[in-house]
Amino acid sequence: MTPPLPRFYPIFDNVSWLERLLPLGIQLVQLRIKDKSDAHIRDQISQAQTLCRDHGTILVVNDYWQIAIELGCDWIHLGQEDLDDADLAAIRSAGIKLGLSTHDTEELDRALLVNPDYLALGPVYPTILKKMKWHQQGVEKLGEWKAKIGDVPLVAIGGMSVERAPGAFQHGADIVSAVTDITLNADPEARVRVWLEVCG
Repeated sequence: MTPPLPRFYPIFDNVSWLERLLPLGIQLVQLRIKDKSDAHIRDQISQAQTLCRDHGTILVVNDYWQIAIELGCDWIHLGQEDLDDADLAAIRSAGIKLGLSTHDTEELDRALLVNPDYLALGPVYPTILKKMKWHQQGVEKLGEWKAKIGDVPLVAIGGMSVERAPGAFQHGADIVSAVTDITLNADPEARVRVWLEVCG
């Protein structure tokens, strides 16, 4: 039986964050880089992979499935738009596990057809990370999603904070993902320590 994924799932846009924060005990992390050259992205993923292996951390690569296959990564995360172009057969053939974003029932149904290894619902709360047509799903929707997906791990993402995490877990999330609650915090190290305590 596959062990459950760690409950705390931070997302960072540069490997420097991993160098800084993985030593605190993060066990699951996503590297999400946008609008950079393939060479830069390949270098960042390669460095992240080494760091994560040194710290026993699961690395999830956002979007760049071709590079993930090339570098022998274990996990990728795809948005719905990325799913249009991804070669799922090649991803699975490489033994890579797959996480998917969902925002509405249509996207959820589509995602379940490809047998994902986790599903993310967002934004649970308003988010400043990126503009999207879904403004706020609410924690209640986590319960609806969990009832539909059963044993597939459910990630709550979007506007999540230490203070909001217990409510997300209470309503059905298995994992809570955070971005700006850490990266915009005056003391990211202290914030991560609190996250690890809340999600432990």
